[in-house]
Amino acid sequence: MAIDLPPSDRDASPLLDADHDVVRIADALRNSPHITFVDQAAPGEESVWFRDADGTGFELSLAAAEPDPDGERVAYAWDAVVAAIGNHQYFIRAALEQRSFGPLNLDTITARTRAGNQYTLKLAACYRPVDDQDQEHATPAADVAYAADRLLIGDPSESERVTAELLNYVAATWDRQDLPLREHAQAVARAVCSR
Repeated sequence: MAIDLPPSDRDASPLLDADHDVVRIADALRNSPHITFVDQAAPGEESVWFRDADGTGFELSLAAAEPDPDGERVAYAWDAVVAAIGNHQYFIRAALEQRSFGPLNLDTITARTRAGNQYTLKLAACYRPVDDQDQEHATPAADVAYAADRLLIGDPSESERVTAELLNYVAATWDRQDLPLREHAQAVARAVCSR
């Protein structure tokens, strides 16, 4: 039984609509263990009100800026590490080492746990060959993209094409997606690959 779905309206899609960015920012704030309350945000609003763990209220205002066409599309490794550790529920804080004077130290990260332990983490670039037998794909995003490709093999139905398009979008924007969407995309990818 084929399901006849209407074509995607990219202008109306909340995944691609900048008016929904404030909603995404509010959702990201709700995932922080350091923020106790985040007010509702509606598409098109220009600020988000939240309260931190100490009870202090803040208003986060969005100021639109022209996108830089030459800007980076991916996070640098040190930014990704700091964000991943800082957003984990076991940690209170993660930050790049800041000296009194001079630039940020981009290879040293300070992390503090809820239990009170503090660590200095050193980031060193190195080459480590990947054994194809141990790991079929390098990243979860690659697994999601692989599942999208598998859906398009042969004569895919319209719903398989739409699912593949969505999986490819999530894989291509992996670093900008929140954890629940990543986990859902991985679950869909596992279901596709287990067929």
